[in-house]
Amino acid sequence: MGYGGRPRKFERDGALETAMLLFWEHGFEQTGIDDLAKAMRISTSSLYSTFGDKRQLFLEALDLYRSGRGGYTKTTLEVGGSALDSFRRLFETAARELTRGDQPRGCMLTLSLPTFSQGLEELQVEVSRRRAESLDGFRKRLARAKREKDLPPFVDVNLLASFLMTTLMGMSLQARSGASRSHLLKIGELALQAWPGARP
Repeated sequence: MGYGGRPRKFERDGALETAMLLFWEHGFEQTGIDDLAKAMRISTSSLYSTFGDKRQLFLEALDLYRSGRGGYTKTTLEVGGSALDSFRRLFETAARELTRGDQPRGCMLTLSLPTFSQGLEELQVEVSRRRAESLDGFRKRLARAKREKDLPPFVDVNLLASFLMTTLMGMSLQARSGASRSHLLKIGELALQAWPGARP
């Protein structure tokens, strides 16, 4: 697809952005080297010499996503307010970002997790590690809330973080399947009704 346009001449950052969008749309295995080189408007030899192999390019593209278009997960949780407010903002932001019309739908990291076949175990480990880092960010935000008595002392921070991450990943899969922004907002709202101490 034509997301992001094509640089007129080789420029590394722009080429990487193009690769990111292609991987995001089609996944690692369905995106061929020739497809990447054509979209990035470089030769395959330039691709290899600049980015290494396809796996290295994919991981660099994934990190670009996490620091850019997908970085809202981290930055939203760093905003002040209660932990409940933080995760409500996160789900609202996710509903908007996951359904934007100017980029592939869904979260690139979430969509990458289940897509690797046998022989790509090392790549799966790297992607899973990045997902674990995101989950750790949830845990840290909830642990801080517990220290600040913003959460009851009986709350299992690990379990709540996993529940919230599962909700966010589910929203991503729903978005890729065509769910509307309003539908994703309702999913987030429903999930937060299970927040410890929240009113039904």
